[in-house]
Amino acid sequence: MNTETSSTSLSATTPVALVSGANRGIGLQVATDLAAAGFTVLLGSRDEESGRRAAAEIDGNATALQLDVTDDDSIIAAAERINAEYGRLDLLVSNAGVSFLGDRSTPLPERARSGLLTNAPLSTVRDMYAINVFGVIALTQALLPLLRSTPGSRVVIVGSGGGSLAANAGPQNPHRRMFGLYSVTKTALHAVSLAFATALEPEGIPVNTVDPGMTSTALNDFQGTRTVEQGAAHIVAVALRGTEGPTGTFTSDEGTVPW
Repeated sequence: MNTETSSTSLSATTPVALVSGANRGIGLQVATDLAAAGFTVLLGSRDEESGRRAAAEIDGNATALQLDVTDDDSIIAAAERINAEYGRLDLLVSNAGVSFLGDRSTPLPERARSGLLTNAPLSTVRDMYAINVFGVIALTQALLPLLRSTPGSRVVIVGSGGGSLAANAGPQNPHRRMFGLYSVTKTALHAVSLAFATALEPEGIPVNTVDPGMTSTALNDFQGTRTVEQGAAHIVAVALRGTEGPTGTFTSDEGTVPW
């Protein structure tokens, strides 16, 4: 059971991690694993009450943080709270994202068809880019002062093998039939991640992209083939290697994923 610990009682050297989209699924499992590894974990959640319920499931230092990556005021408030209460940010895990905008009861095949760029309304395209791409840029930029002032800080961005251009260019890849809006936003996110990695490399802040695999979560109507524990494992492994490892990589637990 979680014990929401006041920042004033924590050691100044206790590492602090923010996981966006952490109230369920892979994000919650990543937060749970990081708390077990000794981090003070901030669970970013659009609905703070949902975040509180999630934090209560964690055995360790876990606290809900209201965070909507499409809302500039929410992002600024989150950054100010982290600075005021902790004064550091050792790890940012950008996990928040959506695969479908619409009726949650819509069957997965229909979701896939509606996401094809021959079908997706431009307003939906804009909305999904706002969450999956622009939100990551905005959050990372807002937290850069904290990341830069914390020795050993790093960033992990949750991507998707479904957004691999190289993989989807192959006619033998069955996923290419579903290469639509969600996958395209992930392709763009991979470029964003690499751009941050190259820009921050001189400052010694690694930025790496991780593919969790087809994990059973609300993103795919729980039709994935992997558990959240399996999906979170490599994200956490990359996060825990600190600044000792490489930057600008795109990997899964099976090795390098082609861009």
